[in-house]
Amino acid sequence: MNHNGAVVGPLYLFELASSQARWLELRQSTIATNVANANTPGFKARDVEPFNKVLDGMPVRLATTSPAHMQLSPAETDTHATAKKDSWDVVHSGNSVSLEQEMIKGSDVNRDYSMNSAIVRSFNRMIMTGAKT
Repeated sequence: MNHNGAVVGPLYLFELASSQARWLELRQSTIATNVANANTPGFKARDVEPFNKVLDGMPVRLATTSPAHMQLSPAETDTHATAKKDSWDVVHSGNSVSLEQEMIKGSDVNRDYSMNSAIVRSFNRMIMTGAKT
């Protein structure tokens, strides 16, 4: 219960952040494998499913804890995956690894991990501040 006597539900942010961190680890490993095989004839570049596909199976509902909160319909809060064109170029050797694309994906992983860590730190500070009062 919070200080107003209202029941507070479980906090799943840490579980979500942990799931994304595991996904980022798998994606980084896949990128490293692609880069390591950049000169291997016939090697086909790989990638993992986008993280939002993991979340698509778990619909997120907005909580309204006050009558002043805005009400949104489920259609307004639904997310849609965007189609991504497969842009791998296959060279004469049959290899489809583009080092430029792999480096871009690697920097995306780094950025996402940094954001994940910053959110977890902020949330942890918020919980610790609440626990001290």
